[in-house]
Amino acid sequence: MNDEPTPATETSPTRAGFVALIGEPNAGKSTLLNRMVGAKVSIVTHKVQTTRARIRGVAMAGDSQIVFVDTPGLFAPKRRLDRAMVAAAWGGAADADLVVLLVEAQRGLTEGVERILERLNEIGEGARVALAINKIDRVEAPVLLGLSQKLNAAYPFVETFMISAEKGHGVEALRTWLAGEVPAGPWLYPEDQIADLPMRQIVAEMTREKLTLRLHQELPYQLTVETENWEERKDGSARIDQLIYVMRDGHKGIILGSKGETIKSVSKAAREEMEEFLGRKVHLFLQVKVRPNWLEESERYSEMGLEFKDGNQ
Repeated sequence: MNDEPTPATETSPTRAGFVALIGEPNAGKSTLLNRMVGAKVSIVTHKVQTTRARIRGVAMAGDSQIVFVDTPGLFAPKRRLDRAMVAAAWGGAADADLVVLLVEAQRGLTEGVERILERLNEIGEGARVALAINKIDRVEAPVLLGLSQKLNAAYPFVETFMISAEKGHGVEALRTWLAGEVPAGPWLYPEDQIADLPMRQIVAEMTREKLTLRLHQELPYQLTVETENWEERKDGSARIDQLIYVMRDGHKGIILGSKGETIKSVSKAAREEMEEFLGRKVHLFLQVKVRPNWLEESERYSEMGLEFKDGNQ
């Protein structure tokens, strides 16, 4: 498979557009985005609600540039952060040229998927939505067929795809279809750019992923990571200083671990991934700070690319 973009000619005009990936938490949106783009631009963990910002990944397919909006998983919001994440997800869907709804084959037509379909119907006509049933390798063919029929009866999808984002099955067919459906027009980004997030935010997400993987169920949603300083060194390496904000003193102890073992392990894993991503040596320094009210601070939301809303909006 040749992923190199073909230079546009007068007879083959370029195309470019935004594609929103929506679905329940853990439906596989981040995995699909990373496979489409060919690089890790969205964190992938076994825990739900890990994608906070509307990360855009840029994929090339022939003369087409597909700009993916990887939205936070859609769920019933309770806290201010939850509400901001869900608002960002629907904002991404409303602004996109095309929407791809990911449904996990094993879970099928859940209450969460039903709520999403209701909201899609509310958005009204004009929304072009494709269905991608993901993790197809985990269920039998008759179950897949039944699920596809049920979902298509519930909403007028323009196309249906059976995929495994993790293994790559069906992903190329989806990419090719999207490439032909995005509007004709000039590319929106340089062809070698894979994401519009600042590099500082991408590496902060890498560290947050390692923390999420390492820590127990609740704490990951009580912390955030910010890249405080990025220094380019003469030898070509980079020094990256990051702050990990937590809400309680007890959380700080959990992140540090016995004799600093946990933070060292997280730092090592994050640094290695940054070095692979950036293609050079990285000196990573992590510091943990207690900020009891960080979930209520507008600056933290801006850092994550989310809108800060007052009260119960």
